[in-house]
Amino acid sequence: MRLVVVIGVAALVALPEIANAASVQEVFQEFGLFGTWAMDCNSPATPGNPHVTITTPSAGLVLEDHDLGGDFAVNRYSVLSAEPVSQTNVSVQVIFQPGTTVEERQKLVFAMGNNTRRTIFNQSDGGAIRVKDGIAVARGSRTPLLRKCEEGRVSR
Repeated sequence: MRLVVVIGVAALVALPEIANAASVQEVFQEFGLFGTWAMDCNSPATPGNPHVTITTPSAGLVLEDHDLGGDFAVNRYSVLSAEPVSQTNVSVQVIFQPGTTVEERQKLVFAMGNNTRRTIFNQSDGGAIRVKDGIAVARGSRTPLLRKCEEGRVSR
């Protein structure tokens, strides 16, 4: 009986924290993430100039699509959760290519500032770190600094 009371009290203490947790949409709105991002919004999407579009096609669903140009398949991420880790950084849990044979859960951290965004951390669930401190580990190069594109001003 005491165990039930302890569990009940623990649940009551945790409920306000759960209720106060912001939704993915709220966090993405707060950080200005919705819209299209690119290194150069006036140039077409290429592997060197990916166009990243973040949308919410239905309530509770946030998708991030990476367009690398017409010769490549779009890389899609379904965002499961998001939380601010500082005033400029947001941590997200995603599913890469949801519903496909290459589906993979990943953790990412974005650095935001002045209408720019850079991936500063990426790790697959239980896998190796791919990006650390904004450096793509395999190549040793910085991740691209993406700029927010104005609506209707994106070259296709």
